[in-house]
Amino acid sequence: MMGRKEIKKHKKRKRIKKVLISFLILFFVAASAGVYFVYQTLQAASESYNDLDGRDKSDKRDKEVSVSKDPISILLMGIEDYETGGENGRTDTLMVVTYDPKSQTSKMLSIPRDTLVDFVGMDRRDKINHAHVFGGKEMTIHTVEEFLDIPIDYFAAVNFDAFIEVVDIFDGVTVNVPFDFEQKTMAPNSYYVEFKEGEQHVNGEEALAFVRMRKQDPRGDIGRGERQQEVIKALSEKAMDVKNVTKIDDLTDVVAKHVETNMKVSEGLVMFKNLTDFGRDNLESINLETYPQRIDNTSYQIADEQSLLEAQQALKEHLKLDNENENEEVTEDQN
Repeated sequence: MMGRKEIKKHKKRKRIKKVLISFLILFFVAASAGVYFVYQTLQAASESYNDLDGRDKSDKRDKEVSVSKDPISILLMGIEDYETGGENGRTDTLMVVTYDPKSQTSKMLSIPRDTLVDFVGMDRRDKINHAHVFGGKEMTIHTVEEFLDIPIDYFAAVNFDAFIEVVDIFDGVTVNVPFDFEQKTMAPNSYYVEFKEGEQHVNGEEALAFVRMRKQDPRGDIGRGERQQEVIKALSEKAMDVKNVTKIDDLTDVVAKHVETNMKVSEGLVMFKNLTDFGRDNLESINLETYPQRIDNTSYQIADEQSLLEAQQALKEHLKLDNENENEEVTEDQN
């Protein structure tokens, strides 16, 4: 028989697994519509925590937010760091998610990697995915905040190794290839994968090649985004399969090694309690229209001004920032 300490330890471990499973299901289901809550799983691993040198709130916030009652924003950074040896690689994926705990609704906006923006903290105008090269997570966060004119409360940084290992933990996934193409996997043991239109089972390396291919896709980043969702949908089915519950420990190890976030364990647990009714119908994608433009022999994506304004407004409304401004105006009028 187990002693009291063993029983307590067993119950704690069971609770952590329950949280992890719930967040995994939330991520894989949500991400299929563009929402990226997977990083919540890493709260079981303290080495993934990064407070960005004591950053307690966004400069665009008057006070800290509470995950239990305030709408929050989360920035996902999918970092490509193979060419830099782990030092400040480019952000291959930038995705902003807002979540309202009261309505249990979420909105998501993807920012094309080649979007031309002004870097915050540096006199430079460049592709947004280069901000991480020059100033790491801090510059990326501040640049996204200025571009969208909203506070970024939390972030999660994930590298390609995490993606590869998660797919392999689930013994690969089956995807629907939209057209025939070949794509090279990542170094150091790279090889060409031949993708044929129709269903195809892929491992982690091949899945990454599938979602990263862009130049051969006539729709560029739009087509690549749809392929990313294709893989995530396949992973969602794996995550919700009861047979895969035994793989939670392996998944925890992966996120502990390859993911960083500034959300504390306590905040993650509070958020978990508020996600009881969260599902696919609670998710809404916000579109940001861009158009290509060549400047000084370099290709960029330029955000359509009207589309950007509409996206900013939609995010502000979901974060209830307009309400905050109205309250400030009322207070000033009363004074």
